[in-house]
Amino acid sequence: MNRIKNISGLDVKAMQKSHEHWNSIAKPLNSLGILEKYIMQIAGITGNPNVKLNKRCAVIMCADNGVVCEGVTQTGSEVTEIVANAVAEGTSNINRMAQPFNTDVIAVDMGIKSDIQNDKVLNRKIAYGTKNIAHESAMTLQQTEQAISYGIDIVRDLKNKNTDIIVTGEMGIGNTTTSSAVASVLLGKAPELVTGKGSGLDEVRFKHKIETVRKAIETNSPDRNNPLDVLSKLGGFDIAGMTGLFLGGAVYRVPVIIDGVISAVSALLAYRINPQSRDFMLCSHVSKEPAGKMILDEIGLKPIINAELCLGEGTGGILLLPMLDGALSVYNSAHKFENLPMERYVEF
Repeated sequence: MNRIKNISGLDVKAMQKSHEHWNSIAKPLNSLGILEKYIMQIAGITGNPNVKLNKRCAVIMCADNGVVCEGVTQTGSEVTEIVANAVAEGTSNINRMAQPFNTDVIAVDMGIKSDIQNDKVLNRKIAYGTKNIAHESAMTLQQTEQAISYGIDIVRDLKNKNTDIIVTGEMGIGNTTTSSAVASVLLGKAPELVTGKGSGLDEVRFKHKIETVRKAIETNSPDRNNPLDVLSKLGGFDIAGMTGLFLGGAVYRVPVIIDGVISAVSALLAYRINPQSRDFMLCSHVSKEPAGKMILDEIGLKPIINAELCLGEGTGGILLLPMLDGALSVYNSAHKFENLPMERYVEF
């Protein structure tokens, strides 16, 4: 955790050079909008205006949540292991979506209830699932910090393998309940305003889910001003691991893409732990879950995609990559004012 004290800001000179490069391209100024800003932001993150996104990786944090026993989900915890194995074997939804965009996918066991008999799953298991937040804290503070550290370590290791950009993702039955509880506290919003139906609930179980979130908050009395306290009492190993990914992106200067609402909750936690971490985040889409937009607004980020996505696994985040690729094709183009019989656009 001491590493986050070394986070420094974006490289302003690299961003200025990137901005000048954009303005040299034969097109109206700022006409690619947020995509131009993202390329400049990546230049600031890496300190290099010659932006490249050749090596990409989606990191899928997998963990189980004790709150599942409260009947707040449509499926049982065994699904977490099934999907984690599928991700590791390259057959899950995220793998299918990552393949066209040349993106590696890693499944990480942060706290699945069972022992995974698959060498392709990265073993960072802290415990066999979290405790039931309706009755006690999800994790100890030590476990929480360990999960965050594992996330930071993963970014370090990927950076050492020349990874240019990371997509965050998760798999954990029950994690829309834990993320709703965390969001409720951090945003200061009532549970019914931030809790959604997750992977699908009827109205009876949906109301029960809201009451379970309310009970968890009342039982644990988290300190809203202490993000680690909120995370340890109401979160999960997957959320903590992704929080580490966002902090790790800032420590090791790698852009990290936010996926859906659970990833966004992790980004908000990272932002509350160290506000400078926001500069190293790229926002892909706004989740269909009710807390999605609220969280992004709280961080001060604007999504590019609004497609009512809520699948998880990093499937929304991965869709930002082809948009960045398109922007980079223009950015690296020879179609410049200096090569054409036309005057530059000027800023007013």
